[in-house]
Order: sequence, then structure tokens, then C-alpha cells
Amino acid sequence: MPAITDTTATPEHAVKALLSEYDALKAEQRQRIGVHGQLLYAMLTAVAGITTVIATVGRLELLLLLPLATTVLGWAYVINDHKIAAIGQYVRGRLGPHLVGLVDDGSSDIDMFKWERYHRQDPLRPSRKRLQLAVDLAAFCAPPLAALTLLWLLGPYTPVVLIGSAAALAAVVVLATQIIRYADVAGPVQRT
Repeated sequence: MPAITDTTATPEHAVKALLSEYDALKAEQRQRIGVHGQLLYAMLTAVAGITTVIATVGRLELLLLLPLATTVLGWAYVINDHKIAAIGQYVRGRLGPHLVGLVDDGSSDIDMFKWERYHRQDPLRPSRKRLQLAVDLAAFCAPPLAALTLLWLLGPYTPVVLIGSAAALAAVVVLATQIIRYADVAGPVQRT
């Protein structure tokens, strides 16, 4: 993310530069939100495709493809989610207050980028975030765990499959940990 623009120039130039930075950040955020939504569809497509191939060729060791695909897509999902949130946090915590400092002479009560805080104050937000966490875990972690369970129950039990499945399990556990870590299920932010 870009750092706050140097504001040693005139206040008007600084305001323009900071508003330009805001526009660029919001454009990146919109793009990441689009990618974020598409990653869930890509995940569902990957699960369906891999399952179809396995059913067609009948080689259960191909179940190891599922944890690989879900981990790669899940990690991209987590990173996009984190960057979307980080942009909002930067706008709320640094950019907005910096702009207020440049344009407010103390005689007014400017609330710059109020939406950036307001939508986080909804009392139902924590329950939506917990539900989203459950959906994310179900989408990105349940299919590979089901595939690994099936592989362990039905075989084959070759050293390559066993080592691959252990590595796949570790990757899924790391992904689940990261999904939980970045879930942001905290309660509403106090209104200011």
C-alpha cells in the first residue's frame, strides 16, 4: 500500500495528492473485492472438476490434487481479504485523519470518509463475519479434508501417497489457521 503522500507543498496540492491516493486505493480495493468473489467460484469449479476427473479415471491418488488446488485458491482468497481490510484500515486510520488535519481549521466538525467506519458499526456485523468464517472454512478446508479422509480409508497406501497426504494435511491446517486468524469477527466499532 502506498505511504501517505508528502505534504510539504501547499495544502491544496497536498489535499489533491491525498485524494488521488484515496481514489487509487479504492480502485485497488474494488478490484480485489471482484477477485475475492471470483476465487470462491474458482474453488467450487476446481472441486467439481477434480472430482469429475477422479470419478472418470478411478485413480484415488488424484484426490491429492484437491488439497493442492484448495490451498492455492484459499491462500489467494485470504490475501485478498486481508488487503481489502488493510486498505479500509489505512483510509480510516491514516489517510482520513491526515486529510482532516489539512482541511479543518478547527471551526468545523469534518468527518472524512465516514462510511469507512460506519459500515463496521453494524451490530449484526460480528454474526455475519462468524457465518462468513464458517463458509470460508467449509469451502476451502472441508473438501480437501474429505478427500484426504477418503484417500486414507480407501488407499492406495504407497509411500508417495502417504507423504503427499501428510503434506496436504499440513497445508490445509495452515490455511485453516490463516482463515481463522484473518476473519476479523470482532464486535462493532464504537461510533464516533
